[in-house]
Amino acid sequence: MERKPFRILAIAGSLRQGSFNQGLLRAAKEVAPEWVEVQFFDIGQLPFFNEDVEAAGDPEPVRRFKDAIATSNAVLIATPEYNGVVPGVLANALDWASRPTGRSVLRNKPVALMGAVLGQSGSANAQAALRGVLGRIGAIVVPDPQVLVPRASRLFNENVDLHDERTREEIRQLVEAVAHWCRRVQPEEPVGTQSVTAP
Repeated sequence: MERKPFRILAIAGSLRQGSFNQGLLRAAKEVAPEWVEVQFFDIGQLPFFNEDVEAAGDPEPVRRFKDAIATSNAVLIATPEYNGVVPGVLANALDWASRPTGRSVLRNKPVALMGAVLGQSGSANAQAALRGVLGRIGAIVVPDPQVLVPRASRLFNENVDLHDERTREEIRQLVEAVAHWCRRVQPEEPVGTQSVTAP
């Protein structure tokens, strides 16, 4: 029997061109096993969270974001660290994804974290904060392996492609750990079977 694809939704916490964290996600797609699909969603299109807007109905980008999460087996977040915390654009995306309270699309969804920064922390502070937020939402944060990428500028080429083989191997291990772990505990496909094409 042919193995069904395992879908990972990839989200970067940085919107800038030349983002190292987007480079990490591209590397994840490159090193993933053939049966794992890594699909991207640009959270920069999401409006600022506003309960008045939510009360009138989720805007179209928010609906597409929630649908993309729902139809994926797991979520992979690559985050930088701004002033020692999670970037605002990523916090905003999680605010939307956390709603409605108690019925978040992230509830019981496996989420893996990694991150790249220019400094020494490797995004450890941002990842710790994310684990707390995701835990409150009810997501299942995959504990290991941890991918912390300090002094990221040394590890990418001029096209912001990750060339450091050690880091690529760490990402491969993370992707495979998420996929194999989820195969054990969630053998069925997620709700919805249509493919997700991120804009």
